Order: sequence, then C-alpha cells, then structure tokens
Amino acid sequence: MENIDLLVLRELLNWRAQHNAILVTVLRTWGSSPRPVGAMMAIRDDGRVIGSVSGGCIEDDLIRQYSQTGAVAAKADATPEIRTYGVTTEEAHRFGLPCGGTIELLLEYNPDPTLLAQLTHELDSGKLMLRSLNIHNGLVQLQRTVKPEPLYFDGEWLHIGFGPKYRMLLIGAGQLSEYLATMALFNGFDVTVCDPRHQYNQTWSVDKAKLVKGMPDDEVLAFNPDPRSCIIALTHDPKLDDMALLEALHSPAFYVGAIGSRRNSAARRQRMIDFLEQTEETLAALRSPIGIYINSKTPAEIAVSIMAEVIATKNAVNLPLHSSIKTAKDLQDSL
Repeated sequence: MENIDLLVLRELLNWRAQHNAILVTVLRTWGSSPRPVGAMMAIRDDGRVIGSVSGGCIEDDLIRQYSQTGAVAAKADATPEIRTYGVTTEEAHRFGLPCGGTIELLLEYNPDPTLLAQLTHELDSGKLMLRSLNIHNGLVQLQRTVKPEPLYFDGEWLHIGFGPKYRMLLIGAGQLSEYLATMALFNGFDVTVCDPRHQYNQTWSVDKAKLVKGMPDDEVLAFNPDPRSCIIALTHDPKLDDMALLEALHSPAFYVGAIGSRRNSAARRQRMIDFLEQTEETLAALRSPIGIYINSKTPAEIAVSIMAEVIATKNAVNLPLHSSIKTAKDLQDSL
C-alpha cells in the first residue's frame, strides 16, 4: 500500500482534472483525537472521499455538506477556512471525539492541480518537500528540504513537511521475510528483498516487494539508504548478514537490525569486532535481537514483533526497557 499522504495528494490531483474538491487537514487537536495533526482527507464534489481526519463522524458531516449539488463549486475561489469540531461535550460526543476532545481542521477549496502535480512528482523522485499555505489568501509555496519537517502553524502560514515513502530492505527471502514484507507494504513501505540463494529467491511470492539477487552488501549500497530507510538481516548466515549489516551501519538508515537469539546476537557482535574491525561504539546502532517482546513463536508473530519495533522507531517512540527481547528474557532467567 502507498503512503496515505501520497494517496490523498495523488487522488486529489486526479480529481482536479474534472472536479471541484476540498483538501482537509488536521490543524490542531486538544484532548484525545482519533487522528494526528497533519492527517489529511480529500472530498470530491460528488461525495467521493479519500483519507480521514477522525473516526468517521466528522467525515460524514463534511461529506454531507460538500456533496450537495454545487456546494463545492460555490466556494471554488474561497480562501481556506478553519473549522472546529467538539467545542462542547455534546458536540464531541456527536462527532465521536473521545473524552471531550476537540479537533481543528483547515479546509482548502480546489487546490491548484499544477502545484499538486509538482509536489507529487518531487515526492515520487524521492525528495523531501515543504508545502506552505497562507490561510488568508490561499497562496501555496513549495520547497525542497534536507530533513523531515513537522507541521507548523503560526496563525498565518501552515507549513507541512512531506517525504517520499519509507523503505525497507530485507536480507533473506524466507518465510519470515514474506510475513514481514507483507506487513511493511500494508504500512506504506516500499520493500526490497535481497537473497542470492537460488533455493530461496526462486520461491519468493510477495509480488509487490522487489526481489534482487546480488550479494547483500552490494545491494545495501545499491539501495542507497536514507533517513527513511530500514535494513533488516533475516538469514542467520554470517556470509550474507555480516557484511550487509556493516554497510548498513555506515548509512543514515533509521533502523538496522538482525534476527537471532541473545547468544547468536552476542556472537555476531564479537565476530564483527574480531574480523570486521568494529567496536562496541560502531555497533551501538545495531538492533539484535530484534522486535518487541510478545513471546512470539511463529514466523507471523515474530514479524508482528519486528514490525512494531520498526514503526515505534520511525515514530520516535521511546519503548520501555522491558519491551526489548533481551531485557525481558534476561529478567525471566533471573527469576
């Protein structure tokens, strides 16, 4: 599946060729909110919708208002509008906002398709972009950035950073990789799987994940990892994993990890120190064992554990120490 931001922008661009449409962005929230700041949806003048800004009730209200004949066309040249839901407890309950939450939305009427095309093109080319909107006159500015930019609203300009898809490179094309690749695809990652072993790469079955057959360390370099990339070794074979991990650790990838038991993970670290001129400091970013502790046993459960840790890392969540597999199992051993 594609990154939801790109899906919304791309579909909105397609609609604007023949339809009036609105882009809705979560501007601010107070209390509990089902969707984060920056979440987007687009509504076409016939009621079609993509994306979401709440649990459903706010979407229904907006669709009801703007799918009426001529409702969007009447605001075709209107400046952006701020709409607030959930100011009163009664309204919060009616629109499904938990615990009296409040959500503030920005509505843009008929975003310029030329600028939408430019934005999606830059994102498809792997660029980080900043979209700035003046809410008083509707002026939109686009510029490239060198790092992901959080949403920022100063009362006049809304600045939203957009990035290309997150990417995942898996070393090994076994059963665990198939589960993990499938989960990553559903979470909006582009997935590449590397395995030079004929007995594995000939049976790879996840069509939307790209399969490459070169040596893993070469494929890591060809992958050209960036801060929106993660690299995970899953073969248990030092000839394939170790050199690939070495290259990955020298990259800006946000997550580098390898499967293995506590004993195997310790042996890998010592092997890389003894034979690959690494130190504890250079190996500090290597995650192994990987995943969060859920007492997973099957390949599917292990994939869930790994994917959860990848998403937490992507979202800058500091997981509690006891969620790590090593800490949890060390604690069990001590009891």
